[in-house]
Amino acid sequence: MLKNTFIIFGLVAFLSGFSIPSKVTKKADKEITKFYDIPSFTKKNIQVSELLNTKTSSDFSLGRLFKISSNEIFLGYGYLGNAPSKTATYDYLILFDENFVITKSKVLIYREEYGGEISSKRWLKQFSGSVMGQNTLVYNDDIIPISGATISVQSMTLAINNLLSSLQQLQKQNVL
Repeated sequence: MLKNTFIIFGLVAFLSGFSIPSKVTKKADKEITKFYDIPSFTKKNIQVSELLNTKTSSDFSLGRLFKISSNEIFLGYGYLGNAPSKTATYDYLILFDENFVITKSKVLIYREEYGGEISSKRWLKQFSGSVMGQNTLVYNDDIIPISGATISVQSMTLAINNLLSSLQQLQKQNVL
């Protein structure tokens, strides 16, 4: 079952790499405004070469990884991702500080009938403080499982671990 999750996750990452739906972008922008308590901000996309993008386990296609600023003041980084649930996918936003420590995680759109509990602030707080290059988060150890949302919880945990690892690779390649 976990192997199928990895296969689905890879396929979703590949297929979702073509574009980010405007509905997802709008929800992310609203969340960024709310989190930083600012009236407006700018996002500057971080360009990752296609070759390097294929060598990481996260999708860094155009618009997914960006710097956030307001009035020329750097606030942090953001990442828009997509991960599999049982029969669909969900979109999420991860915000980082300047050192790539997770400051906020938010499920933007969850498309399943069951398992939406992963959208709760309380559950998502488990990812806050996670740092690239540090210990891998472990399902049922560091990350609390949710009955009825096993696949979604495991895929979110995997997505965060992959993202942190991929960001470390980008940093080693002087992209960040």
